[in-house]
Amino acid sequence: MTKPLIGVTTSRRGGWRSYLMHRLALYRAGARSIRLVPGNPLPAEPLHGLVIGGGDDIGAEIYGGQVLPDVRIDPDRDKLELGLLKAALPARLPVLGICRGSQMINVALGGTLHTDIYEVYVQAPKMRTVLPRKTVSVEKESRLDRILRCNPCLVNALHHQSVDRLGQGLSIAARDESGIVQAIESRSAPFLLGVQWHPELLVWKKPQQRLFAALTEAAGEATVPLSAAALAL
Repeated sequence: MTKPLIGVTTSRRGGWRSYLMHRLALYRAGARSIRLVPGNPLPAEPLHGLVIGGGDDIGAEIYGGQVLPDVRIDPDRDKLELGLLKAALPARLPVLGICRGSQMINVALGGTLHTDIYEVYVQAPKMRTVLPRKTVSVEKESRLDRILRCNPCLVNALHHQSVDRLGQGLSIAARDESGIVQAIESRSAPFLLGVQWHPELLVWKKPQQRLFAALTEAAGEATVPLSAAALAL
């Protein structure tokens, strides 16, 4: 059987580094991958799944948030990912959101974000590290709990935004010690999961690599892969 093909969204500028880490994680899980960036043609071969990756902040105007003057945004990437999710979610295509990608899933389903978590969670430590130094508690019996099989779990932290109001059909799957949402999921979709951390950078952590294995398994079972025509923006 042909290995499932999973599209990975990244920023055009500098996103190749992020893509290589995702490519490695998906390869180890038994999947093929292709990079999706704004302005490039969509792949001719149908996609069996999506990773909505990390990167710049999501434009606050999309979800009615406060526009901050000193953050980087990428309107073209916002448009690409919203378009991909608009096609993928009704088709029940397996989707994994990572950091910005988790936030984008929430926004695509009508949710909102905290544009700066430190204005809301004033006691939260200002942690920014690729190393697994943040403790998150996973909701028992959630899909994420069944995948990771570690609770609490240690993860990395590279974000300053987070989920505020949940999008339609989503539930909270994990929080950190300050109460900040660290994962969201759909209990009804075949596979729709977002994590606020970067599992692709934790290549030596088996629980984190199981996220990519679970996505690959779900992608292999996708009954209706999405073609370029279906994904046309």
